[in-house]
Amino acid sequence: MSDERRVVRELIGAHGRTYAEEAGIRLKDTPQPLYRLLVLAVLLSARIRASVAVAAARELHEAGLRDPRRMAEADWQQRVDALGRGGYRRYDERTATQLGDGAELLTRRWGGDLRRLREEADGKVPELRRLLQEIPGLGPAGADIFLREAQRVWPEVAPYLDRKALDGAERLGLPKDPERLLKLAGDTEPAVLAAALVRASLDKEVAEDSLRRAG
Repeated sequence: MSDERRVVRELIGAHGRTYAEEAGIRLKDTPQPLYRLLVLAVLLSARIRASVAVAAARELHEAGLRDPRRMAEADWQQRVDALGRGGYRRYDERTATQLGDGAELLTRRWGGDLRRLREEADGKVPELRRLLQEIPGLGPAGADIFLREAQRVWPEVAPYLDRKALDGAERLGLPKDPERLLKLAGDTEPAVLAAALVRASLDKEVAEDSLRRAG
């Protein structure tokens, strides 16, 4: 086994968990899980620890704000409070507003169903990425987060290894070529590989742990 393949194997073995999984989202190509993933992507977009964003996503779900209608109908303070319980305090007021506005836009334009946004993009990933950025709070980084995870259920998106994932590969001394990385990962799903690489990009200890395990 090559050194690079060993590093990828150890990275995935220890850190190959998608952010949707961490947030308790059983991702399927149905409206509610896709919406919960969208909310998670908005939360992860801010300059805040991923663990805090994941905790906040869980709290919003526990508060019943798990679809666009309920998110839009909740008052602003309810959203702020749920975010606060997740530790998401620095950006809670602005994000509470963005989540409300985004839910209203999603309902008005796509009937609360992100599959309709997918249909509008007609299978074109650049168009998908552009349409996602029309949602308040979701810039280029947030669109990348959503698509990295959604590639599990939207096959036309895969393989999606964005700049953040490739930054993780560079930190690990791996090639920054997506095709080579996918080959090194073998049968691992692209979404899992991408999440593991992003974790290495965001956390130096993840990279060091994987390199140490690989010997």
